[in-house]
Amino acid sequence: MRVALIGQQDFGKAVLEALVARGDTVAAVFCAPEKEGAKADPMRTAAQEKGLKLYQFPNLKGPEAVQAMKDANADIGIMAFVLQFAPQEFVSIPKHGTIQYHPSLLPKYRGPSSINWPITKGETKTGLTIFRPTDGLDEGAVILQKETPISENDTLGTVYFDRLFPMGVAAMLEAADLVVAGKHKEVVQDENAASYEGWFRANEAKINWNNHVDYIHNTIRGADPAPGAWTTIAGKKLQLFGSKKHLVRTFGAVKGKIGEVTEVGADSIRITAQGGQVEISKVKPEEGKKVSAAEWAKAAGVGAGTILGT
Repeated sequence: MRVALIGQQDFGKAVLEALVARGDTVAAVFCAPEKEGAKADPMRTAAQEKGLKLYQFPNLKGPEAVQAMKDANADIGIMAFVLQFAPQEFVSIPKHGTIQYHPSLLPKYRGPSSINWPITKGETKTGLTIFRPTDGLDEGAVILQKETPISENDTLGTVYFDRLFPMGVAAMLEAADLVVAGKHKEVVQDENAASYEGWFRANEAKINWNNHVDYIHNTIRGADPAPGAWTTIAGKKLQLFGSKKHLVRTFGAVKGKIGEVTEVGADSIRITAQGGQVEISKVKPEEGKKVSAAEWAKAAGVGAGTILGT
């Protein structure tokens, strides 16, 4: 098929390489321009290395972008990790329209941080959706969905890189084939089941040790590796990674005060919260690199009795 690909970063690059590898014609690549001082976008670099027609418009709403899409004469448009707004005038140009990837089971978790939030909220499954882009955010008709479980110790990294990323690349090609062949179905999203979540950033990743251990564990997982859940020690930020949860099921059996480091083991530290403790394997101090939590504790003079969040 003849494809116009819109996207950026590693996911966009992976979709581009998958299309080329199976012999599709990538007639045009639309990639957001890099910000000043930023690293080269992997998708942009891959397109240039393959000698493909590349466009880097500041936005996709102008007449130049519309004309470039018309010139591509594509059978289908494929949107792979797109942060730019793509208007209907642009996405409707390819012969079979355009499809878009979103890493959640729409209509749940619309929005830009749709992998962080299901983990943080303790969901036991998530997935991906290939849908028709509209002027609303993640509101278009669903073409294809894939599910994946979220285990108790899954993180943003394991859910995305191990599953939603490779599953998403394959699903984009599968959905494109169905649409071009006229074998797909389009299901309107149920607005009564819809939810929207905003960005999951540093403010959302701050740990309040007075919260229940379930919520703290899930927040650390949902922010691992980025943006990194964090607390403070002596007024400086300390990011926490590699959390395991230890519930206490007997009255009075919680060891230590809220936010207290109660144990420094060979590879990890334990911190008390409501209803139990979290065991942390990695930390990143404000002025240092990510290291073993036990190694950091010993170097920083942190032992049982140290209170975090101060």
